[in-house]
Amino acid sequence: MLTVAASEQRSQLANRQAARARLAALLRAAVAPPQRQRVPTKPSRAANERRLAAKRNRAAVKRARRFDRKDPD
Repeated sequence: MLTVAASEQRSQLANRQAARARLAALLRAAVAPPQRQRVPTKPSRAANERRLAAKRNRAAVKRARRFDRKDPD
């Protein structure tokens, strides 16, 4: 058994129509074929190299900000 309730409107007739529309949408969604699963892909070599270059760049920035113990300032 399936129950669909609607109480958005003050009118009982409008609520019945809204409930029927909601039920129809629910049934349409249930009958529709499932979406195809995404095929997982491996990142390209260029994308991987770009990511690693960005990591190296970020590490260099952080290394440059580091406190140098040899410097008296």
